[in-house]
Amino acid sequence: MLVIIIWAMGAALLLINIMLRTRILRLEARLKELSNPQEQLAFLRQQASKKDKIPAIKALRKQYPEMSLIEANKMWQQV
Repeated sequence: MLVIIIWAMGAALLLINIMLRTRILRLEARLKELSNPQEQLAFLRQQASKKDKIPAIKALRKQYPEMSLIEANKMWQQV
């Protein structure tokens, strides 16, 4: 009986985990839709005039935390 209860709780936690992970992925996708790449590029150009590559990318990622390091690096290459 105890094994069935533990198994059921494990299954419930797994389902909750899947639901929350899906929700997080949808929220991240929506956040990326709302962010304006032109605005990000303008911010990076402003930072690039003041700083070197690494501090400028750090400032960009601090301003736009949803941006990955790879995306920020690709954007730097455009500048």
